[in-house]
Amino acid sequence: MDGICFNIRHGALRGFAFAVALALPASLSAPVRADDSADAFAANFAGMAKAAPAFAAASHAVNLSTITPPVDDQAADDGDDAGQVIGSGIASYYGRKFNGRPTASGERFDMNALTAAHKTLPFGSKVRVTNPRNGKSVVVRINDRGPYSHGRLIDLSRAAASEIGLVGPGSGTVELALLDG
Repeated sequence: MDGICFNIRHGALRGFAFAVALALPASLSAPVRADDSADAFAANFAGMAKAAPAFAAASHAVNLSTITPPVDDQAADDGDDAGQVIGSGIASYYGRKFNGRPTASGERFDMNALTAAHKTLPFGSKVRVTNPRNGKSVVVRINDRGPYSHGRLIDLSRAAASEIGLVGPGSGTVELALLDG
């Protein structure tokens, strides 16, 4: 049986090689002399030496040391650290079922603490989670990994979800901002 499979595969390979050989243009299958290929190569790239780029500083170059970054007017008006916006997506929460169980960081989950699970942010990171539907926000500390439900960005503790009005619906769209310290 193995011999038959080998012969069929070998025959198919031979047929493929024959088809490829027929598809090659005659110029590729003709013998090439070493001096012909060198001449062809030199002819193809002869024009490139004439058009060498000039890397001299242009008169319209910008001096980066004189530029001041723009100020975010909204952050200046709020008076507090708005943080670095890291995205928006669906948040859910977890509570009683996981209360007291160890988190990925090693501490015990407390559904009454303002904590959250995120897939990539370092443990201990502070994140402002804002519900754009009602404008409420809460600052949580990342102490777990997740969420493991497809399409979710962050899992909040029950207390954090309650602060921004997600306990009733169970999940909702949120905006995340990473805070310093």
